[in-house]
Amino acid sequence: MDLRKLKTLIDLVAESDIAELEVTEGESKVRIVKSGTAAQQQIMMMPHAAAAPMAAPATLPAAAVVADVAEAPAGHIVKSPMVGTFYRSSAPGSPAFVEVGSTIKEGDTICIIEAMKLLNEIDADASGVIKQILVENGQPVEFGQPLFVIG
Repeated sequence: MDLRKLKTLIDLVAESDIAELEVTEGESKVRIVKSGTAAQQQIMMMPHAAAAPMAAPATLPAAAVVADVAEAPAGHIVKSPMVGTFYRSSAPGSPAFVEVGSTIKEGDTICIIEAMKLLNEIDADASGVIKQILVENGQPVEFGQPLFVIG
């Protein structure tokens, strides 16, 4: 590994909150550990097997799991194909593409998601009637987040 790259990595670790960094480049492997008592107190080593059960979804309280199942809307759910900002109309002041009760066909534009300054029209992937709109206009959305319920 180039000495300049190594120096840059060391500086990045020193200036950040990162306590440890490991980089593999080809057959070279570099591990940088920040020294100091504050960083050492924050790191807690656990055996890999002990960490796995803590991450399992079964540790959620039973009441939370039941609530999620009960709130699942009935019908076809249109999910966000990307991360971005959800818009119900093509421009501020324009009418929304769809409202609750609107009849749509597969392929109709139902909303826009702005991602990285690009406006992406989202088309319906099923025909039917809009039963629910699950996102507010201008709200950020995640990949796979439910947007509409089509009945």
